[in-house]
Amino acid sequence: MLSKSIAPVVALAVAGAFASSVAAKELRVGVASEPSSADPHFHNAGPNNQLRRNVFESLVGTDDRQRTHPELALSWRATSPTSWEFKLRKDVKFSDGSTFDAYDVIYTVCRIPGVKDSPSLFTTYTKAVERFEVPDPHTLIAHTKTPYPLLPVEFSTWGVISAKANKVDGKSIVFSKAGCGNITYPATVDFNEGKAAIGTGPYLLESFRRGEGVRLKRNPKYWGDAPEWDTVVMKPLTSDGPRVAALFAGDIDLIENPPLQDLARIKADKKLKVEQSISNRVIYIHLTSGPDSHKSIMGTDNKNPLKDIRVREALSIAINRDAIVSRVMGGVAIVAGELLPAGMFGAHPDGQMKPPAFNADRAKKLLAEAGYPNGFTLTLGTPNDRYINDAEVAQAVAQMWSRIGVKTNIDAMTASTFFSRRNKVDFPAYLAGWGSGTGEMSSPLKALLATADKSKGFGGTNPTGYSNKALDESLTKALATVDDKEREELLRQTSRIGMKDFAIIPLHFEVTPWAMKSSLNYKARVDQYTLPTEVTTAK
Repeated sequence: MLSKSIAPVVALAVAGAFASSVAAKELRVGVASEPSSADPHFHNAGPNNQLRRNVFESLVGTDDRQRTHPELALSWRATSPTSWEFKLRKDVKFSDGSTFDAYDVIYTVCRIPGVKDSPSLFTTYTKAVERFEVPDPHTLIAHTKTPYPLLPVEFSTWGVISAKANKVDGKSIVFSKAGCGNITYPATVDFNEGKAAIGTGPYLLESFRRGEGVRLKRNPKYWGDAPEWDTVVMKPLTSDGPRVAALFAGDIDLIENPPLQDLARIKADKKLKVEQSISNRVIYIHLTSGPDSHKSIMGTDNKNPLKDIRVREALSIAINRDAIVSRVMGGVAIVAGELLPAGMFGAHPDGQMKPPAFNADRAKKLLAEAGYPNGFTLTLGTPNDRYINDAEVAQAVAQMWSRIGVKTNIDAMTASTFFSRRNKVDFPAYLAGWGSGTGEMSSPLKALLATADKSKGFGGTNPTGYSNKALDESLTKALATVDDKEREELLRQTSRIGMKDFAIIPLHFEVTPWAMKSSLNYKARVDQYTLPTEVTTAK
């Protein structure tokens, strides 16, 4: 928290950045984490997806509870166990004036697998498609190899770009999962510079500059209801103090993730208010339990201790999750026993999937049984500006592990550096978060625990080498099960397999707060996105 003497100075500095604001028509948002790119397909991460939804739309939209609704598709239905028909809107134009049609969707799905240097591809949400059929320009039929009931939900996670804007005749595309031929695609840098930022969304990308923020302006060609704001400024204020100071000074209208210790002070100010809700984001620790030893783990036998399930269980039960929630998170979080909170599809009902009980004595015994009575040393990687109190949570875990003999060093860094190093498997263990893009359990299971397999879209965020045949088979069966009740039980079964193997250690679910001027309304979203179109003036 900033001292009273420092806060005004910070607020004045922020004010300078917004000197040209027009209060009645401009919305100024202080974001806690900035996107790594304006490319809608570059990185499947919250800040990127949040920005994408303003400029590039999906076939299927989702509301604040992640319930689906029509977006670029007016309707969808299963025409056979392996076919989905999407009826597309006919009144939609891209921001360059070109008409949206089914071929733009195919062009987009062709591009997604080939985005260069992507830290986390969207292929997990497109790999089910075997082929497309276009009966007419505004009817799209997606065919899958096996029954795939999640296809419409997964089509809500990525944005559509224009084939025509990139000088591609959509009718000439021959879709293939292995590649769609010699087609021109925009480069990530072209999106960042605005040249390729041609979408159907409510806003146009006016500018994107890392460290400085994003500026959006209303899209005059938008097919839907015009948003309230002419322009939107999304300013990265990744440090808690400056973010709160800017809100109190009136230089920012709404901020993400106000620090938990400041919530009472914000609520006490009549000019401000707080909205909050449990999110779908689980904070977890991933353990590198693949076949190869990791260079930064020093076990007594010169092998990777994390390959042993007893060691993994010991690390899990050595963590006092309740203490982390109460002391580090200020009570504004919920302990996690699996990867999605109760009440969401595929998660267990309350009380049925509790986290393993904290038991440091048993953790020491398990280490001894595994051959590590004196423990070992490892490094825990973590971002320090991505999740609520992320570095502080990592530090608490490190202290708890050190108490059972596992000397733990913290390697904390900015999110952009962290994700790059995580994908290179630089850490034997790392702290991160996952928000279910589909609002159901298959999303974290496919990405985080399924054996890495690009052909299936499995393991896109599983760089640890973890593999469990029983989990893969159970998940594959669930994804091909049309009956909702049966599929939900299969997802619960798959979750139990993963949790019993301790390859990933869920810590807690974030409860996400937003703070804003009392003259504004914003309904807290479980996906944690701050969407300017949903920020309105209080009646």
